[in-house]
Amino acid sequence: MSKYGRLFLIPAPLGDGEPSEVIPAPVLERLQSLDRFVVEEVRTARRYLSRAGLKGHIQELEFRTLNEHTPPREAEGLIGLFEDGHDVGYISEAGLPAVADPGALLVELCHRHSIEVIPLVGPSSLMLALMASGLNGQSFAFAGYIPAKTEERRKAIRELEKRSASLHQTQILIETPYRNDALLADMLQILNPRTRLCIAVNLTCPDAFVRTLSAGEWKKAVPVIGKRPCVFLILA
Repeated sequence: MSKYGRLFLIPAPLGDGEPSEVIPAPVLERLQSLDRFVVEEVRTARRYLSRAGLKGHIQELEFRTLNEHTPPREAEGLIGLFEDGHDVGYISEAGLPAVADPGALLVELCHRHSIEVIPLVGPSSLMLALMASGLNGQSFAFAGYIPAKTEERRKAIRELEKRSASLHQTQILIETPYRNDALLADMLQILNPRTRLCIAVNLTCPDAFVRTLSAGEWKKAVPVIGKRPCVFLILA
């Protein structure tokens, strides 16, 4: 018998709707069997688990935090959760664990310690946006978070457009929500008018919005995204 339990990578809803609307039933059932969780944010995870059917049992659960501020030594200590065959669930703030998410560090640690990693099915804003964009789904790249400083951001946009044109490859990028509109303004200023741009906002939520137009067409009626989660995709 293995010394360690397994790591279950548990998807979380992208918004505040009912988990059962976006999370498969077998995943919600798996949650019932776990009592140890590593999470990006404890309050968010408690709220999710309560809505997912564990209301009244939250105080019985053990939570440990893993985020971008977690020191490497503290992250290493998380392996102790798996001792004596204990299974552990990892929950990100939203969407798929370990994708544009600090949970990748826990997954890497588990592989180093020969702990079985089991990914569970759920929503990914990146893949949902690509599906709905009409852009190249055969060749694409996730560029991650765009730089925050204005000049670095504009340079990154130019480089992504150049790469997209060279490879005929869809470039997927995201930004901290409160900088969405600044990023969009820079994109519309820099991108070739013929470059196609998809804006995918609040996916799976009641006010979800997905549309693809050329940069030139977007300039005629620029949307206000605000602080809603957004995925941007470009194809030059």
